[in-house]
Amino acid sequence: MSNQYRLNLLRTLFLSLFCISFYTSAQNNFPDKPLHIIVPQPPGGGFDYVGRVLADKMAPLMKESMIVENRPGVGTVVGTDYVAKLPPDGYTAVVGSISNIVMNPWLYKSLPYDPMKDFVPVGLATSYSYTLVGRQGLPFNDLKGLIQYAKNNPGKLTYASGGNGTGQHVLAAALWNKASVDIVHVPYKGAQAAYTDIIGGRVDLFFDLSPTVKPHIDAGSVVPYATSGATRNPNLPNVPTIIETGVSNIQLESWFGLFVPAKTPPEILAKWQDALQKVANMPDVKERFEKAGGRPISPTIAEVKTLVQTDYNRWKQLISNANIKAD
Repeated sequence: MSNQYRLNLLRTLFLSLFCISFYTSAQNNFPDKPLHIIVPQPPGGGFDYVGRVLADKMAPLMKESMIVENRPGVGTVVGTDYVAKLPPDGYTAVVGSISNIVMNPWLYKSLPYDPMKDFVPVGLATSYSYTLVGRQGLPFNDLKGLIQYAKNNPGKLTYASGGNGTGQHVLAAALWNKASVDIVHVPYKGAQAAYTDIIGGRVDLFFDLSPTVKPHIDAGSVVPYATSGATRNPNLPNVPTIIETGVSNIQLESWFGLFVPAKTPPEILAKWQDALQKVANMPDVKERFEKAGGRPISPTIAEVKTLVQTDYNRWKQLISNANIKAD
């Protein structure tokens, strides 16, 4: 063995030991700089609210500040893809929901990220149902009446959404497809414009997140027909679920939580998961989510993975059957 070979071997061994030592030290000292939570939607709304509640409560447990950053664009694609492409060092998480983790792959022809391969779950903290409402003056009082009217008058009714590919669009289109009715989609740039037109009588129906629609129901501006959860929404106890009406077996609750890039070191991932699990079980956090119209949840990581995979497969079929596209 030549001296040069021995020297090169020693250099390689030294470098390997240095890298292992540095990597182990980095994991043990994590975090040693501010953490980031990316919200793939504008300020306000479910994504933003969940991100800020979790950041507020997780920061003391992680012993480091947490910065919430809004990165909206192309629905939830821009912000989610941004996190998918980051190094898996554990310093950035994205607020994940059924829209950007489950539905997007079936709505976009060329989605730049693969949620099932590019992310691992930190955990979930809350879920929200949707509520179908109609403008005042429509000639029916419940979901069965709505469907019968739509069958007798194909193409006459219209339904709003906050844009193509949003949960408001996908859930409604899947329901109309299941019920075999023709109701015309009118996409808006956000929910506020949709409410302006439904209250003004220029569009007939809107399927929006229950917390957002509740004030309009309370004000008598719109008429509620059904909620999308498996059970009745406690904030709207007199409104039946879709399943209860007998129109369809569709049910959807839009869960929210945090996801980090795949290949995040197990020790670092465990710190995130432990902090989120503790926060999701805090009484004041549950109260905040309930007051915002949500249902607090704290499933195990195994349960999260099962839920995500189940919804991923289920909505693939529903979106395909209804031929729903976001682009």
